Amino acid sequence: MSLKKKILVFTATYNEISNISKLIFKIKKYNQKSDILILDDNSPDGTGKKVLELKTKYKKLFFISRKKKLGLDSAHKIGYEFAKKNNYDYLITMDADLSHDPKEIKNFIINLNEYPFIIGSRYSKGGKCLMKGKRLFISKYGNFIIRKILGINLNEFTTSYRGFNLKKLKNFHLNCVKTKGYSFFMGTVFEIHKRNFNIKEIPIIFKDRAKGKSKIPKLEIFRTLKNLMILTFRNFI
Repeated sequence: MSLKKKILVFTATYNEISNISKLIFKIKKYNQKSDILILDDNSPDGTGKKVLELKTKYKKLFFISRKKKLGLDSAHKIGYEFAKKNNYDYLITMDADLSHDPKEIKNFIINLNEYPFIIGSRYSKGGKCLMKGKRLFISKYGNFIIRKILGINLNEFTTSYRGFNLKKLKNFHLNCVKTKGYSFFMGTVFEIHKRNFNIKEIPIIFKDRAKGKSKIPKLEIFRTLKNLMILTFRNFI
């Protein structure tokens, strides 16, 4: 059934020159019929130029370049709009730093045959997060707190590894999500849940990046808490 579906894999990049070639290779290796869209925010390390080189090697590799760093939330909204405008059935989003294994995309596709929205979960049964120390603590208990405060029965809210069945998600667009930065991922789950779409968690193994630097600002935890309070207030509107 999924073989007939038109599938787009999307990732946003900023300074991922050491990872992007391997990522695209792996996506194509395990999911030959999936198209790929890369959106780059004018990475000074030459990520965009590398993607342009790879476009000559891989079919159905699309590239969007922006003039400056404009944020993950707006990047994902552009990716979503691209998928809808070009009549894709499924959109799968992921990180570009190889923390998400492209081999797991097949499982997303299988589940998207039935569900409108899939979250790759590090903290559900069978999932695993290989981060260490403070980052693991903040991520694990941050997701636990989000679950308790929002009252949504999920284990994962913050990963970008997720799938959208664009035909089932009628009357929904990522433009509905008002939270910005990394809180955008939490906000997306909130908006989809609020519209009573079924959400399916599937276990993933999250690897900490081997190359390059994390882009998460130190103040992001406080921004997340602020946005969590805003979403909680909206629950009562």
